[in-house]
Amino acid sequence: MITDTGYERAGSVPPVRVSSPTEERNPRTRDIDIVPTAELVAMISDEDARVVDAVRAQHPQIVAAVDIAVDAILAGGRVHYVGSGTSGRMAFMDAAELLPTFGVGEEMFVAHIAGGTGAFARAVEGAEDDAGAGRALLDGASPHDVVVGIAASGRTPYVRGAMEAAREIGASTVLLASNPLAPLAPLADVAILVDTGAEAITGSTRMKAGTAQKLVLNTLSTAVMVRLGKTYSNFMVEVVATNEKLRGRLVRLLEQATGHETEACERALRDVGGDLRVALVTLLVGVDETAARAALAAPGVRGVRGALDRLR
Repeated sequence: MITDTGYERAGSVPPVRVSSPTEERNPRTRDIDIVPTAELVAMISDEDARVVDAVRAQHPQIVAAVDIAVDAILAGGRVHYVGSGTSGRMAFMDAAELLPTFGVGEEMFVAHIAGGTGAFARAVEGAEDDAGAGRALLDGASPHDVVVGIAASGRTPYVRGAMEAAREIGASTVLLASNPLAPLAPLADVAILVDTGAEAITGSTRMKAGTAQKLVLNTLSTAVMVRLGKTYSNFMVEVVATNEKLRGRLVRLLEQATGHETEACERALRDVGGDLRVALVTLLVGVDETAARAALAAPGVRGVRGALDRLR
C-alpha cells in the first residue's frame, strides 16, 4: 500500500497542469469500474486498437527520423534515447534488445532514463523535472549524434534539457510524443506526434501512449538496422547466439535463406566460427571463407547484400 504520495514533499513548487489529450477523460470508458470484466477488457482492447492507426498517420515523420539516424551512425554518431518513467523504460527495452537481435550495443544506440538505471524498476522522485540532468547527458556528445526525446505529454523538462543541449552542439533532434501540440516540438528536427487521445484510465500513459512508443521505437530501430545492412532479406544475420535456442535459429536461418540441407548449414557455420553472415555468403555464392570475409569488409559494403553484389 502506498502511504507516501510525495505531494507534501514537493514543498513550494507549484503543481503543473499538463495540457495534452492523454490527460483528458475518455468518454468511452467512464463506466470501466462497474462493467463486467469481459466488457472492461474489451474497453481496454478497443482503445489499444486505435493506436496502430495513430502510429500509421505518423509514417512520414518516422521515415525522416530513420534517415537521420542512419546518416548519424554512418558518420560515427550515436542515437540517444531520452525519457522518464514509462517513456524511459520503453527506451531502455528497445536499446537493450538491439544487442542480441542485431549485434549492436551502445556504440550505436544508448538509452537514458531520468533518475538513472535504478529508475527502470522504481520511480525516482522529481527526476523528470531535472532539466539540468538532461543537459548533462550530452556532455562529450558529438554533432553527429541524434537525441530522440520520448515524452507522452511532449513537455518533460529532463527531455527538454537533453534536446536543448543537442541543438547547441549541432546534433539532430527527434521528439516522440502523444500530444499533437507538444511544447517540445519546436526543438525537434522531426516531431513524431502520435495522437493516441485520452487513455482508458485518465492520465495513465503507460497504456496507449506507452504502446505507441513501443511501436514507433521498434519501427525506428529495426528500420535503421535494415538500412545499415544488419539483415539479409528479412533474416537477422548478426544475431548473437548466446543459448541453444539461438544456435538452432542460426542453422534454421541458413536453411531458409539458402535452401541447403541442415548438415551443410551446420558444417558451414562450424567452418567460419559461427559467423552467420560469412556462412551465408559462402553458401550463396560458393566462395571460401577468406573471400566472403573480404567482401563483407570491403569499403562501402553494407551487409550480406552488398557482399553478394560485389562477388557476383
